[in-house]
Amino acid sequence: MVDATFGRGGHSRAFLDAVGPEGRVIALDVDPTAVLAAKELSEVGNFHFVRQNFRDVDVALTLLGIKQVHKVFFDLGVSSPQFDQGERGFSYRFDGPLDMRMDPSQKISAAHILNTSTEQELQQILWEYGEERWAKRIAQFVVTERTKAPLQTTAQLVGLVRAAIPKEVRDKEDQHPARRTFQALRIAVNDELDALSDALAKAIEFLRPQGRIGCISFHSLEDRAVKQFFADRARDCICPSSIPSCVCGHRASLRVVTKKPIAPSSEEIVMNPRARSAHLRVAEKLC
Repeated sequence: MVDATFGRGGHSRAFLDAVGPEGRVIALDVDPTAVLAAKELSEVGNFHFVRQNFRDVDVALTLLGIKQVHKVFFDLGVSSPQFDQGERGFSYRFDGPLDMRMDPSQKISAAHILNTSTEQELQQILWEYGEERWAKRIAQFVVTERTKAPLQTTAQLVGLVRAAIPKEVRDKEDQHPARRTFQALRIAVNDELDALSDALAKAIEFLRPQGRIGCISFHSLEDRAVKQFFADRARDCICPSSIPSCVCGHRASLRVVTKKPIAPSSEEIVMNPRARSAHLRVAEKLC
């Protein structure tokens, strides 16, 4: 069993209970706090933690000499503890440095993107990764502000977003006006969508026949990417409709198990409000 997003280990602990002493759980993560949390499970003989980005799941499994796995699981996005640590810069609720790096050793941070990207590049990031309809105006405000001094804190960014979005628009929304901007920057900083695409493709190569892959996503971009990946791998032919007969030779490698995503129950949302946007999709590898 591969837990590609260890986080704080909640899923890994459940998987260890499920597989029993005869099974093995391989967990991946690059976050330093995840490394510390994994030490609590280090004495469990059938648990293995690898500090690796999930886009390199193939490297992690090869290092452990594993050629096939029964199941792979992804819990995408930012964990609750990461959101609650203001110094990580993921949350618009706390003032902190404009960081947002899952792996603090990487060079690119949110501050780097905000202070060095062109106005057009910022606009594209906010629109493509945040689906922010005020992307152009927010980018303009950022570029104007940074001519005075580099942007350094999340509070500065929240203030700019609030100023850029008209008050009458902000008053009508029931969620924080900066949520889309923070999501977009976080995805850009960590290259999350490309990493997800790489990870899904590599993971199914290691799945044994009838093995299953599951992904929990928390926003439409992630969910769309998972849905499209599963759909493409569940088709025999991917030739354009304009071609009269198949020339691609593509054959289905997956069967989609969840025709519609599984959503949390109302009881779960009461216990964990952050689960309200969660969608679980599952696919099975064909023989």
